[in-house]
Amino acid sequence: MSATAPVNLAAARTGTTSPPARRDDLLRILHDLEDSTVLEILGLSPTVAEVEQAALWAAGQGHELDRTGHPLSGIVARIVAILQREEEPDR
Repeated sequence: MSATAPVNLAAARTGTTSPPARRDDLLRILHDLEDSTVLEILGLSPTVAEVEQAALWAAGQGHELDRTGHPLSGIVARIVAILQREEEPDR
């Protein structure tokens, strides 16, 4: 019987070697987040690279990324939507 290494599904999905994002990565990259937001984002199983890209888009730098051939899509788009919803004022 041969042992197989665990598969990093997030990295396999994106074709990168970026590690899966953890709670401390989210707080380091995105700073102040509600616990519910952290759990929602972690539920998407993003990589650290995806969280970093989402942080740039959420900071208004998405147009620069788009020009370099990295349009907003997939997990990154979902993270940005969560962050934008988080920033909406309570009514």
